[in-house]
Amino acid sequence: MSEFLASLHPVVVCLIVCAAKIIEISIQSLKTCMMVKGQRLKAAGLGFIECTIWGLVISTIIGTLGDNLFLLLFYCIGYATGLFLGSTIENKIALGTSNLELIANDENTERIKAYLHDSGRGYTVFEGYGSTDKMNMIFIVLPRKETPKALKEIRRICDNHVFVVASEVSKYAGGYGMVK
Repeated sequence: MSEFLASLHPVVVCLIVCAAKIIEISIQSLKTCMMVKGQRLKAAGLGFIECTIWGLVISTIIGTLGDNLFLLLFYCIGYATGLFLGSTIENKIALGTSNLELIANDENTERIKAYLHDSGRGYTVFEGYGSTDKMNMIFIVLPRKETPKALKEIRRICDNHVFVVASEVSKYAGGYGMVK
């Protein structure tokens, strides 16, 4: 491998190291998210690929790092770009489950309940009191991938008169409409 890389122009080697580092760190980001979400087998597979790429990249640069600062620069650029790309990909894939806590008045609560019922989504409503009026808390657990669409629709039907707290759920069991 080192003979092959030695035969290439140094700029090409820098670009190869940068591209490999982008791929490696993107995989590392996804692997970490999968581990946190309990997808251990997929995370292990990605970890194997990540480690293989890391071994190839580090063996390429370790002997020449002091002599070629451009190689170090491209390594660092690849690392930073890989972090950004990996988190962007994970955000698009939207692994996991979200918890939405909505606080709304009676009128908007009825609108939200109708929307959730029509969507086949389970929910729980708690009655309570805010600082000036009676309010309701609507508790919803849904796949993270569906969260942006649901929030957009809920805000639309309530004319943005709903308080929302969104968080990620690591574990849950049971519930209406829940599949796990």
